[in-house]
Parts: sequence; structure tokens; C-alpha cells
Amino acid sequence: MEDSKVLNYIEDVLENMPADWLRLTTHRLDIYNEPLAKTQFLEQFESLFKERNAETATLSALPTAYDYIRLGHPLSSVLEWAIASIHNLKPENVISFSSRTMPVLAVLRKNLLSHKNTRIVYTGELPAFFDAEVLAYVYGYKFDLERVEKLEEVSEFNGSTIFFSQEDEVGHANLTPSIDFYVSVHAQLGSIILVNGEQNSGYISEIQHVRRRESIAMTPANCFTALQLLVKKPASDLEKRDTAANKAQVVDLIKGITGTSTNALIGSSGLSIQYAIMMGLVHDALEKHPGKDIRFVVPPNCYGGTNDQARRIAAILDNVEVVDLLVDRDYNMVQSIDTVLEKIASQDAVPYIIAEIPTNPRVEVPDLIKLREVLSKERKTASGETAVDPVFILDQTFCPNYQFVSKDGILSTIRTISYVSGSKFPSGGKATAGYCVANTKAEALLEKIDQHLRLCDNEATDLQMEILAEQLPSMNQRIADAYRNTREFVNFIKETLPEAKINFVSEELAEEGFTPSVFSLDLPTKGNTDEERESYKRALNDKLINMMIGEIPHESKYCVSYGQLKGSYWTIPATSTQGTTKEADKDYIARVSLSPNMDLELHKKVFKDFVEQI
Repeated sequence: MEDSKVLNYIEDVLENMPADWLRLTTHRLDIYNEPLAKTQFLEQFESLFKERNAETATLSALPTAYDYIRLGHPLSSVLEWAIASIHNLKPENVISFSSRTMPVLAVLRKNLLSHKNTRIVYTGELPAFFDAEVLAYVYGYKFDLERVEKLEEVSEFNGSTIFFSQEDEVGHANLTPSIDFYVSVHAQLGSIILVNGEQNSGYISEIQHVRRRESIAMTPANCFTALQLLVKKPASDLEKRDTAANKAQVVDLIKGITGTSTNALIGSSGLSIQYAIMMGLVHDALEKHPGKDIRFVVPPNCYGGTNDQARRIAAILDNVEVVDLLVDRDYNMVQSIDTVLEKIASQDAVPYIIAEIPTNPRVEVPDLIKLREVLSKERKTASGETAVDPVFILDQTFCPNYQFVSKDGILSTIRTISYVSGSKFPSGGKATAGYCVANTKAEALLEKIDQHLRLCDNEATDLQMEILAEQLPSMNQRIADAYRNTREFVNFIKETLPEAKINFVSEELAEEGFTPSVFSLDLPTKGNTDEERESYKRALNDKLINMMIGEIPHESKYCVSYGQLKGSYWTIPATSTQGTTKEADKDYIARVSLSPNMDLELHKKVFKDFVEQI
């Protein structure tokens, strides 16, 4: 493939691409086939390239690439395809990251599990945030560092060789046979890893999975800039933002929203923040409780990314295990925590509990007084010593306005870290950035969390920070308005289809400040067997969602979303956010989220039409 043809076509694509390629943070499930996510997009994109067709309408009709901005998106796929074409690689051999270190950590993780040697070769100096000692001590990664003057000096090595190259260009790589992985790092945009040689193809899915669970792809805005640099066009987005001022404003806004006095930490996504929290706590336990095992307590049916990430950390660290916390359906979060903490105390292990409040997808809130009591209870080890007290890691994405960790908050007396996915209400769906705060009891832990956020280079980008500064001031008002729409719609469903089971916060809880705008809907079913009833219910879910999208296409989307600025969003969590959850723990119910700006009466009309058809 001639480079000039590729670059000329990319120029046309940049000129005509759909606006949503830059703006969307969540995928459209109506044009998404998960097993074919990237391949399907690129196969059709390559067909357009061969036809030299870069019309906006045809680009808009392409299927969704990957499943989130976090894992990948149209512009990251185009960037990777273009660089692969220039270097005669398969597109899957090129993977972009917003982080400058995570592609290296992805190879180190794979080689740790495979018991394979790794060498990191570099010119000049490694960036200050690359902390080799911590990578060895906390993550258990084993590697050699080797500085060379030029690439030609790289000798043979028994294992994997990563060449870490810091450069101003995009797309440059000298893929000599002695290099297995070429990591091209751009100071402002992120990094691109090129997997060199068929013998390394087994790393591709592992590297992509690290991007999916512990980091994010290079953002749409930065991919757009990278593509401009690739075709030698003036980069439109490299102008300096006042990031320091934006960050200071965001930190102050988060303090006001959460009622905390400590500075918030802001990452490139909710999972980026969660990874820093988990690795920071592992680091703290290694220093404060040497020799003790660590237990991450996680609901098995919670968001799939949380579940998967916890298990991936446990897989590489001998002293870390995941313990299931049963919180939904017939289980009570408080009782489950009590049982689990008693067992962990008897083992003299360090307990870290991750939980969503309200829960997902059933939107339940535990008795908070009893939750505080059970978390505060002093427990004994098998030998009668005082057990390590838990750290409660609270995902409050569904209710970011509730002040759990303020000075007088319900959890002020327990070491608590609260985090939020910024792709929801904080940014109004405009960015994936997430943040965490701590109460005064857990304040000392933030230093370690910040250290690992920087080490992984998973901090929010300049544009993400700018978007949060724009959107956070109106967040609480948007939450209130969206809740009102949701409560009205829920009440309408109860009147129109009383047999349906709705999982939504009670009005009493709402008065206490729990005002989410998401609910789950268990539609009535029929059949002679459990299988027939489940099958009927799933078909009814699809019918409802298809009617809503088909009749209100300008507002309703088949999408995993929450906290957006307008419209409504419909999905089945078992097929999306619970994607990596064990099948037995999946919940095949519809999840609906409403925004502050939508045609509620039209939604009621379509729902009434749906009921009349069943």
C-alpha cells in the first residue's frame, strides 16, 4: 500500500468525518457487534479507502469500533490503521494509549504471567514518572533497563525487547528484528505501541485488555491531532490550554460537591482512577502491613470493569485475592459485609471493599446507619489480635452529589475513598475523565493513589480537565432535573403496567439525597418453564427498546450511558456493562437512564403504545 495514497485518504477523512467521532464517549449498540468490534469497522473502512470514498454519509454508516472510548473508537482505529499501513503491519498490531507508560506495563504483565524476560531499551532519559523500583516492588514486574545512543546498538536478547522512544513525530518507527515492541511516545498526545513480528501476535489481545481495564485509548481529540501530524497538517489541538487553572477550578468544584477538604485526584477514566486506588492501596499495605495478605471484596454482579480489574490484579500478585460480596436480589449488603469481614479478620488479612451505592443494575441503597456500624466494628484475628480495619472504596457514580465522605457524612468515621466516573454527570457525557476523593480518615492514602495515577500516566488530559471545568458547575442542578423526569416516568410505568417490577430509589431515599436518574425494569413475563419465562422477558425487553429508539430516534439511544445532557438511554446490562461478569450473576433486565432535557410526554406515549401491544 503506497504511503501517499493512505495519507491523502486520511486527509479526506479528517475533512469529512462525522462530528460524533470527536464527541461521543459511549458506543451505539444498534450498530455494534462485539465479537467483530474493530475488525468490522476496519474492513468496511478499508473498502471505502479502496473506493476513495470519504463522504460523511458513508463514514457515518460505519459500525461502531470497539465498545467505549476507553477501549477504542473510530479515530483511534483510523490512526492505528494508517500507521499499520505505513509499516506493513496488520491494523491490530498497532494500539494507541492516552497513557505513555501503560503499553509498557501491558507487556510486563504478560511476561510476568508467562515467566519471560523483558528488556526496556531507550535513548536519552526515561520520563520522571517511570518508577522502575515501584514497578518491581508493588506490581512484581521484572525487567532490565538499557540505555543506548541509537537503535542500531540494540543487541540480541533472550526475551522481549521494548524500545521506548520519545519523539515529536507521529507514526515513525524503525522496526528492526531485534525490537519486539516499539513504543512511540508523544509528550502531549499519549503513546502508540507497534507489535513487531508474528511471534508476538499473542500479546495483542493482552495489550488491548490492559487498555480496556486499566487505562484508555488515545482520546478522540488527541487521535485527531495525531492524524493531522501524520499527514503533515497543522495540528489544530496543540494550542496550550490553561490546564493549571482548569485543574484548580475542578478540584475546588469537587470539594464543594463532595464536602471534602482534600484535593481530588482526576484520572483519564473511572477505571483509571480505580486502578490507581487499588494499586495505591496494595502499595500502602505492603509498607504498613508487611507479610499480610490483601483481600479485595467485590460484588460479583457489579460493573464488569470493576470485577475484571480486581481479578486481573489478583492474578499477578500472590498476596492478593478477590472475595465475592453478595449485595443484590435476596442478599443484604450490610449482612454480607459483616460475614466477609469476620472471615478476613480471622485470616489476619487486609480488607479493601469496593461497592456501588446505589447498586447496579438494581439501584438499591443499603441501610447506611447499619453499614457504618458494620464497617466500624472492631474485629479480632484468630490469635486474638486487633484486625486491620477496612477501607471502603465507594463507587458513587450513580449519585455523585451525595456527600458520603464530608466532615459530617455518614461514612466520615470509616476510612473511605469515593470515586466517580466522569463520563456520566460530571462531564455530561462529554469526556471519560473520573475522579476520587477521601474523607479525613483516609486522607493519608491519597498520596499513594496519586503516585500510582502518575506512574501509570493515567491522569486526565488537558481537554478532559477543560470539559470538567465547564460542566461541573451545573452538575447538581442537572441531577435534580433528571431525577424529576425519572420519577415522573417511573410513576407513569407503575400506573400503566403495574405488573412490571421497577428497581428505583424510594421517595424516602430521594428525600435523603439519593436522586439517581437511572432505573431498571423487570418486565412481566409468561411461560411454563423458567427458560420460557426468561426467553419471553428478554424478547419483551428488546421490543420495548426498539420501539423507544424507532419512534423517538432523535432522543432515545441504545446505549450504555448515564448523566448525559439530553435524551434517554436504554440497554441490557447483562449484554454490556456486565460483559465480563459470570453468566450466573448476570441480570437480563432493561436499564433506562433519563436526562434533564427530553420530551417526557412523548416517551410516555410510546410506552403506553408498547403496553397496548402486549
